[in-house]
Amino acid sequence: QVQLDESGGGLVQAGGSLRLSCAASGRTFSTYVIGWFRQAPGKEREFVARVNWSGGRIYYADSVKGRFTISRNDAKNTADLQMNNLKPEDTAVYYCAAGRVSSTSPRLYDYWGQGTQVTVSS
Repeated sequence: QVQLDESGGGLVQAGGSLRLSCAASGRTFSTYVIGWFRQAPGKEREFVARVNWSGGRIYYADSVKGRFTISRNDAKNTADLQMNNLKPEDTAVYYCAAGRVSSTSPRLYDYWGQGTQVTVSS
């Protein structure tokens, strides 16, 4: 089992940057795909980025490509999401998730953090 805890959210002006961190418990972290998702009020949870197993492939949603960077450190059981050039439409609660399947669907992830709020003002 994996427990996930996000941090790093906050309020930022458009064009600014934030770095989200996801700290995981458990000795099998490196065997999981780690994904970042977000959910804005009244909208469905949507895929942002994922990084596959240790040293594996990375994939981004088109809406964040070129602005966001996902990374993982299996030695520290952490996964980060660096967010640059933030836009008001990036405002949402951001979640990290762990799963066994490399997917953009939140339904295929087994473990979730509690989420961290990101608010981008115009």
